[in-house]
Amino acid sequence: MEKYSMTIGGKQVQAVSTFDVINPASGEAFASVPAGTVADLDAAVAAARAAFPAWSRTPDAERKRLVHALAGLLEANAPALMEQVTKETGKPLNGLNGVGSGMEVGGSIAWTHVTADLELPVEVIQDNDDARIEVHRKPLGVVASITPWNWPLMIAIWHVMPALRAGNTVVIKPSELTPVATLHFVELANTVLPAGVLNVVSAERDSGVGEAVARHPDINKIVFTGSTPTGRRIMESAAGNLKRLTLELGGNDAGIVLPDVDPKGVAAKLFGVTFHNNGQTCACLKRLYVHESIYEELCQELARLAREAVVGDGLLAETQLGPVQNRKQLDYVAALVEDAKARGARVLSGGTPRSGKGYFYEPTVLADVTDGMRVVDEEQFGPILPIIKYADIDEVISRANDNPNGLGGSVWSNDLARASQLALRLECGTAWINEHGAIQPDAPFGGVKQSGIGVEFGHYGLEEYTTIQTLKIMKH
Repeated sequence: MEKYSMTIGGKQVQAVSTFDVINPASGEAFASVPAGTVADLDAAVAAARAAFPAWSRTPDAERKRLVHALAGLLEANAPALMEQVTKETGKPLNGLNGVGSGMEVGGSIAWTHVTADLELPVEVIQDNDDARIEVHRKPLGVVASITPWNWPLMIAIWHVMPALRAGNTVVIKPSELTPVATLHFVELANTVLPAGVLNVVSAERDSGVGEAVARHPDINKIVFTGSTPTGRRIMESAAGNLKRLTLELGGNDAGIVLPDVDPKGVAAKLFGVTFHNNGQTCACLKRLYVHESIYEELCQELARLAREAVVGDGLLAETQLGPVQNRKQLDYVAALVEDAKARGARVLSGGTPRSGKGYFYEPTVLADVTDGMRVVDEEQFGPILPIIKYADIDEVISRANDNPNGLGGSVWSNDLARASQLALRLECGTAWINEHGAIQPDAPFGGVKQSGIGVEFGHYGLEEYTTIQTLKIMKH
């Protein structure tokens, strides 16, 4: 059994008790981590608060250097981190189209380097004989990061690096389902960062730590990636001291395929953007609307790819799709498919869990589904693709928008100008043409409607870790 520690104030810390972390490919425990308490959280916040004055005054060039150094640590420890991510999430080392733990660690390195090089220069609003007015960006204080189980290391990096770059100190609470790689990363980071600048508290679901993070008076901002209901609870609890919030919440992304698309030519790309990481990504394509003229042919192509996908233990090099990350999610996925079957959906591939060890569900393609079915209206977050037939483009835009979520959307066509016009009518934070879910560290990403508040990445994301101070200098 692998054993890990929390890091608080630059020191390795255990807890009175521990809890197990399950490998979803086997359903068995592989690691033991500290069951942190509210007292541990208080200690971590106090350490971050104590470290903030010196860190916020650290010269910008030095903070930049140290963030680059963190990327170097990630790179030097990539093999171990990849294995930890695969064991705790189930995602393959390589994965479908290269989307696996290797990509998670590699993406973490790239995001860290790009974020390190971001700048927030002083903006001059006025400079004349009367006065000079400058707008300065200043760090907020202590930032709390709450991360999900689907991309635990990469999302921790998305949260932590801009916070540190802007001069904040950080406390992370990783998902209780996937804390291992994050605990390891924070331990590594503390070999180069000053004590207290980056802290981590692992805790069980019902420990009260998550609620305490939201209510803590000495936390100035929360950045959270996860479900919309949890985001709402955080927002309610954070009102006590008017914490700043960045919330990247659920998505039920629609893709619209226009009739000029070649079904055989586009099927592999559509399959990849739907099923990578077993569909367990906020910005996966989750509802596919296909024009009636190519509907059946595209359905059959996607079903063929689902049947041919290699499903198994992520530690095996040939595995493309791993297990669903946890038993509760597996049961939810199964319930959505059973509901669709009962309401007339046609199962073209999959449709059942695998027998034996682990939380495996066969890659599932469903035809003859309609808006109003749970599998369409709810975010599946699993290896399911419901395919909905349409005839009229204006109607399908309306149907795609008729959902409380608004994270991403896509339009697939050979006519890029028309596709772009249609994509701008989608109610979502990011729209793609002939792609879906592709993000990068210099382009803002975030949701509208119930999919979140604020954005991440690039200078837009970095600004969210700061407050504005206007300086007016009178000249006479």
